[in-house]
Amino acid sequence: MQLQALPALADNYIWLLRTGDGALVVDPGDAAPVLAAADAGGFAVDAVLLTHHHHDHVGGTAQLHARWPGLEVHGPHDTRITTTTRRVGNGDTVRAAGLAFDVIEVPGHTTSHIAFFHEAGAESLLFCGDTLFSLGCGRLFEGSAAQMHDSLSRLAALPGPTRVCCGHEYTLSNAAFARVVDPDNPALRRRTEEAKAMRDDARPTLPGTLAEELACNPFLRCDQPAVVAAVERHAGQPLADATAVFAGLRRWKDGFAG
Repeated sequence: MQLQALPALADNYIWLLRTGDGALVVDPGDAAPVLAAADAGGFAVDAVLLTHHHHDHVGGTAQLHARWPGLEVHGPHDTRITTTTRRVGNGDTVRAAGLAFDVIEVPGHTTSHIAFFHEAGAESLLFCGDTLFSLGCGRLFEGSAAQMHDSLSRLAALPGPTRVCCGHEYTLSNAAFARVVDPDNPALRRRTEEAKAMRDDARPTLPGTLAEELACNPFLRCDQPAVVAAVERHAGQPLADATAVFAGLRRWKDGFAG
């Protein structure tokens, strides 16, 4: 199994996964990087997985379908996406490139956002689009804070070794905020230093593991005393529960200037 993050547009990643049984791509906002990789590697793409309707995640799909007319395109139940050949939702299974992916509905960033999870021990994969980022999470463009907190909680319950394949290279900008929220977290400090070294080498900071995110990402740590205390100080009031902490944290991040 070969996993590759193809840089696209300003800061997107299109995920390319090749196995002995085929190749799939996730969230091809631009067809060009996929076509270039296929031409260089001499392979065809068999399937596309789409997490949500935003153009920077679906914009290249039609061109890929024109190149490979038999392409299977799996996406959420959302009529704003016109290129899907199969619409999928929570509890469905997608089979692509010889692998099985569980579909998990994760509303928040958008109301119809989904994620794809392949469970295989240390080789487990999560394609989570713009729901979970390394050291952060997506903005609430359509869903509520309660929906996003619940979605992140569902992803957080997946196995720790799972490799988290996010839609954007936001790790360092997220780290700047996370270290204001949780400055005494040694795991966060290490992750920040590692990510800076990777970017200095022009390497992707992704995928990391879910275990790393649970140790470092404040949006997955809304029940931890240090994060709760920081958000309450910023809000100037006590907060009732982890969902309220998450909502305050997301508002704080939205206004964060770095």
